[in-house]
Amino acid sequence: MYIYNVTVNIEESIKDDWLIWIKKHIPQVLATGKFDKATLTKVLVEEDMGGVTYSIQYRSYSREALDAYYKEDADKLRNEGMKKFADKMLAFRTELQIIDEYTVDFK
Repeated sequence: MYIYNVTVNIEESIKDDWLIWIKKHIPQVLATGKFDKATLTKVLVEEDMGGVTYSIQYRSYSREALDAYYKEDADKLRNEGMKKFADKMLAFRTELQIIDEYTVDFK
């Protein structure tokens, strides 16, 4: 499994608008069929440049599904956010490969 992580720093003045938008955007990304789960988090650091930082982690079924997302869907979905918030946000993307997962059973 792979995680496609998008980290976004948003100017404080538009964070509420951006949060409304991203909560509609995430289901659109999931609707591509390339991911089975997404998690929206706030990054708990104070940035020197200011603003508020969020991370969206999309969990992909496979490398092939992630590559298909890049080829078939990514540009269209990214462009929407760039048009709306381009001068007030900074985003970067990373890929993570899940090696192993562990859970605690509290029974």
